[in-house]
Amino acid sequence: MSELSTAANAILDAYMDNCGWLDGPMQRDYQCVAAVLRAAADQVVPDQQEPASSPHMGSFISHVQWSQCQAIRIQLLVIADELEAIDEEDALVITAELKAQ
Repeated sequence: MSELSTAANAILDAYMDNCGWLDGPMQRDYQCVAAVLRAAADQVVPDQQEPASSPHMGSFISHVQWSQCQAIRIQLLVIADELEAIDEEDALVITAELKAQ
C-alpha cells in the first residue's frame, strides 16, 4: 500500500480526534468518511454543466468560478476515492500509525 496523501491523513486525523472509531471493521470507518466527503462535495460544489454567461459578471468570470468550483469538487472526490480504496489490512496499519502520532 502506498502512503496516504496529506489531505487524506488530515481528514482521518480530524475524524479520529472528533469521532473516535466505529465498532466493527476499521475499513468501514474509511468508507464512512469517504461517503461524508462525497456528500459534502455534492452539497457545496454540485456536479453541473458549465453555467451560461452571466449578464452581471460576463462569461469569462463565470467560467473561471465554475472551473475553480469543479477543481475543488474533483479534489474532494479524489480523497474519497483514496479512502474507499483502503482494505481492512491497510486500515489496521493506518489506524495504528494515526494512534501513534
